[in-house]
Amino acid sequence: MFIETPKTTVSKSDKETFEFLNELANFEQLMPDNIDKFEVLSENRFLFALKGMPEIVLEKKEQTPPNKLVLGAASEKLPFILTADITAINENQSEVLLSFSGEFNAMMAMMIKNPITNFMNTLSTNLANI
Repeated sequence: MFIETPKTTVSKSDKETFEFLNELANFEQLMPDNIDKFEVLSENRFLFALKGMPEIVLEKKEQTPPNKLVLGAASEKLPFILTADITAINENQSEVLLSFSGEFNAMMAMMIKNPITNFMNTLSTNLANI
């Protein structure tokens, strides 16, 4: 399953946007209103839970400053990655394209597609406001 958000314009340089996303504690600012739990576990991992959903631990998998940050699920139960591709527009603006990619059976994909799409869109929308 692959989900991609529309590009979001951020009023920060590509370097500043990358640094913001690379500091995992900042993801709390991007989370939806229905966040139930958020905890930074280490420099490379954080845990979050939305109301009515299981806890998910994300960890840094790959980074290419200032253009790309890849986070992945720490659990093998729900294997997926969340990628932020950052492109400079000018020295004070950048664009971020968020994408979600995961291997799920058809039933699971059907169940999680809408919640994941809404979650990704919320991250993208909130990123525009940082």
